Amino acid sequence: MTVSTASLGSGQTAAELPQRAKVAALIAICLAELLVVLDNTLVNVALPSMAVQLQADMSGLQWIVDAFTLAFSGLLLAMGHLGDRFGRRLFMIIGLGGVAVMSAAGALSSGLGQVIAARAGMGVFAAVVFPATLALITNIFTAARERAAAIALWTAMAGIAVAIGPTVGGWLLEYFSWHSVFWINVPVALVGIGAVLATVPESRADHVDRLDRIGILLSLAGVTALVWSIIEAPKHGWFATESLAGYLLSIALLAAFVAWELRVPAPVLNMRLFRNRRFALPSLAITVSYFSAFGFLFLITQYFQGVKELSPFEFGIHSLPFAVAVGFGAPIATMLAQRVGTTAMLVSGLLILAAAMYIAGRTTVETPYLGPVVVSMILMGLGFAVVQGPATESIMGAVPLEEAGAGSAVNDTTREVGGALGVALLGSIMTSVYAGKIGGRIDAIPAQIMNVQQKELAGNTPISIIGIVKAPVNPLLAQAKADLIHAMKVAAMQGAEAASYVAVGTLVVCAVIVAATLPWGPERGRSILMGWRESDED
Repeated sequence: MTVSTASLGSGQTAAELPQRAKVAALIAICLAELLVVLDNTLVNVALPSMAVQLQADMSGLQWIVDAFTLAFSGLLLAMGHLGDRFGRRLFMIIGLGGVAVMSAAGALSSGLGQVIAARAGMGVFAAVVFPATLALITNIFTAARERAAAIALWTAMAGIAVAIGPTVGGWLLEYFSWHSVFWINVPVALVGIGAVLATVPESRADHVDRLDRIGILLSLAGVTALVWSIIEAPKHGWFATESLAGYLLSIALLAAFVAWELRVPAPVLNMRLFRNRRFALPSLAITVSYFSAFGFLFLITQYFQGVKELSPFEFGIHSLPFAVAVGFGAPIATMLAQRVGTTAMLVSGLLILAAAMYIAGRTTVETPYLGPVVVSMILMGLGFAVVQGPATESIMGAVPLEEAGAGSAVNDTTREVGGALGVALLGSIMTSVYAGKIGGRIDAIPAQIMNVQQKELAGNTPISIIGIVKAPVNPLLAQAKADLIHAMKVAAMQGAEAASYVAVGTLVVCAVIVAATLPWGPERGRSILMGWRESDED
């Protein structure tokens, strides 16, 4: 198959850019990526403050996170195709501008519904930005080694965002309200737009197919129905009529999506790509690793700020081991995969993640930070990094340049769907166990310690411990309050333990599947300029 390189506004191809110009463009692209990833880490730190000021329960907090993720993941495929058609740099600039506008809307919000709506809007424009980042990198860096190094930096940027996100967010919350975690995105987006305009060449595919609108709607509806059912399950019951109806609806919509994609001439998601194991298995590994990592980050927010009662800034500082491990491990893992092969790296990363989640699940209220907690965070960061870089490089190497935007969108969609399900499922498991352990005791607490509204919030939201700790109480009831707080913390950790073990099982099963079905050893003779395709059997 002959593949034509993307065209640039100057008539020069991306591959012909001088090396210095390529590096400058890569830095600008990574800055745009940083904004998208940074947003989620900033919001995680602000969740406790939002819970108190917006009177948000656990499902409300999950929706603050997942409103962005659902809009983002649901539109990535469409935006990848549109970026290929109309120009990837153009779409990156439009997306960055939209993120700035919606961030300002979030900062001006005064209610939970407004915040969730603003987050969804941010997700829409983030979906415009993200496929263009990896597609541009793939078009600019066409040599295998250069491309691997560029993708390694692109992957490491996620670690940098995790590193500075909680710390910057915590610092902002020390001096300002939670609105500041939205305001900070505005200047970052404006700087990103300037950098892209100055350094990144325009790039588009020579030919693109008709946009698959029905496929986009089916995928967005199916994933949304599934995540909604999981998030709301603790309220209704996991096997209640409402929950079962939601599961069945999501399965029907996703089945219809797959059936439609297999028959439509120009699918938004080419299901036949998944016949190539070097595309399909890395996509599965990324999905499961994001499922675990996003779930882990959501749980440790509850742990550090609810159980350990750390301030937002202290939480940011304590989360640095995870971030440093990601930033350190991603470039090394991507380059090492060139020598030992993608399979070895993916299996190793998944098993490291499983070990990290197991250790995290064994953490109790009394467990010291310097010990199992730090070890679990470092292992989580390393495992996450070991999977991401090699898997992304394998996926992008399996698509031709003309489909780089669509291939990038598939790669990003697997990440975001995995992350959304991680927050939804692991968060809901934690909530279910917590509510089952502490619900009856909270109901019996006298009104002098906790009013009706506080009881409702505390019954299903572990992070509400913060509000209970700060609330004044009659000295005669101080011991009863202290006993209740300790019981809430124990119940929260029991919920986190159950959620962690679900993640461990998922990771181990995925590692076994990858080890058994993905070819071992480094790939030889791979060239993206040839629009590389392995046979279905390889």
